[in-house]
Amino acid sequence: MKNIAFLFDKTNDWLSQYFPEALKASQTFNCQYFYEEEKVRGFDLVFVLGYTKVLKGEILSSNNLLLVVHESDLPEGRGFAPVQWQILEGKSDITVCLLEISDEVDAGNIFGKMVLSLDGGELYEEIREKQAVITFELISRFLERYPNINFETQQGKPTFYRRRNPSDSQLDLDKTIRDQFNLLRICNNKDWPAYFELHGVRYTIKIDKLN
Repeated sequence: MKNIAFLFDKTNDWLSQYFPEALKASQTFNCQYFYEEEKVRGFDLVFVLGYTKVLKGEILSSNNLLLVVHESDLPEGRGFAPVQWQILEGKSDITVCLLEISDEVDAGNIFGKMVLSLDGGELYEEIREKQAVITFELISRFLERYPNINFETQQGKPTFYRRRNPSDSQLDLDKTIRDQFNLLRICNNKDWPAYFELHGVRYTIKIDKLN
């Protein structure tokens, strides 16, 4: 039985709630999940999900194969928060890749791709749920074929997205809600809500759907 680790990030732990029951009860793989990279040693496969740190050193050398899911049509869009940046660019179909982790960020060989399709009305939680479905579908496809896996090298000139920060959630008072709806969609009402500043005061705006 192959040993598999899933490494999540405590500061960005939204994916673990979608962890498939089928993997937990797998008769083919021994699956464990962790939040500390120091504990991930000696595994056949390691899936790094939502992890915000760059992995280096012993975790790379002491495990057989590490993989990560990245939501862009690599090599375009390496880096941080690719779903959010692409929604702000107006994209509704976002390529999601499962790839090997390499010494260079998001530069590894690619196992497979799927498309995350959005209708333009999803809010933060709905976007995350669709993202999770694609993530674990890619992982399931990989495990169905493992160890007979084919990878493709990335072709083309890479581009990069920077890390988002709280100021990226600021609304422009001189623009309409329609103009800024995509920004409202990607804001997290709890952790990084949209906001605006007026008369030296900061006000937050939270968005929900009414059914």
